Amino acid sequence: MKLPDRITAEPDKMGGRPCIRGMRIRVTDVLEMLAGGATEAEILEDFPDLEVEEGRAALAFADA
Repeated sequence: MKLPDRITAEPDKMGGRPCIRGMRIRVTDVLEMLAGGATEAEILEDFPDLEVEEGRAALAFADA
């Protein structure tokens, strides 16, 4: 599967799970927050290094 831009999966980080831009923010963390009702603003507040486009990349990954 091709990962959307800004999503990385590295064997030595987070057990190879898909992460945002090589950081230790897992795609599942973002998706779980969205599923739990968090707004985009709340997610960006919780993860200050996260950019709006990366949250959207997480959604695109889930949709793939």
